[in-house]
Amino acid sequence: MLANAELSQDFSILGQQYKKLISALLEVVNMPAIPVEVAPTSGGNFRGFDGNQFYVVERGAICARYQDKTVFLLEEGDILLPDIAGTKDESAAVCYGSDSGARLASYPALEFMRRVFNDQAGTRLWTRLLVTYAGLMLRITAASVQEQAEATPGFEVYEPGEIIIRQGERADFVFNMSAGVAEVLVDEVIVGRIGEGEIFGAMAALTQADRSATVRAKTTCSVVKVPKEQFTELIKRNPSTIHSLLIDMANSIVNLNEQLVGLRG
Repeated sequence: MLANAELSQDFSILGQQYKKLISALLEVVNMPAIPVEVAPTSGGNFRGFDGNQFYVVERGAICARYQDKTVFLLEEGDILLPDIAGTKDESAAVCYGSDSGARLASYPALEFMRRVFNDQAGTRLWTRLLVTYAGLMLRITAASVQEQAEATPGFEVYEPGEIIIRQGERADFVFNMSAGVAEVLVDEVIVGRIGEGEIFGAMAALTQADRSATVRAKTTCSVVKVPKEQFTELIKRNPSTIHSLLIDMANSIVNLNEQLVGLRG
């Protein structure tokens, strides 16, 4: 994904992670695609565009335009998720076209999502994809506002030993571990670990409570940070996020129980 704005290196890192998630999701879904050739499009949606389809770019690039302005470009390996506003009001909708033509792989959205929800790994990948997409859009938005406006950080790299979350602090973000391993500590006692793909820090953010544990990087960790308000909206619009979140919470409880058993022993 490319943005029509000057962005920092973390946008490129997230973009690479986004493509990897798409590739992994397509393997899980494992359904045949319908090829779509896109002719150069100067305005509106490309010919044959269907809001009930997901498209993956195989060649060329697709422009996402809003109010006649190109906001970002989808490159090879990126997925086109139709704008929720639809196409009835062109002034309020995002339109997709191509300046020089493109080739897409088309998937029926309903069948695609049915396969995603029928597979636990697929649900987790879909949730991670949405969280990563939110991080990309946050950066594009931040790059478009005035310089005086404070941009919300959304991506961090932590070296081994650095604190990602500190017990007792205010919960302003929900986190997704893009890469790396971290330890969970309560009162300086290790009670669990967080691995790649896990969402953490959600409980305190959703309950408006202070952090109940410290999370410390064990290896170099790449972490997506989503503001708690944005994460709440993500859950409302994509209930599958709850399923993935419950899986991660259940894993945390299992890890904690194992730690307690070990301490008693």
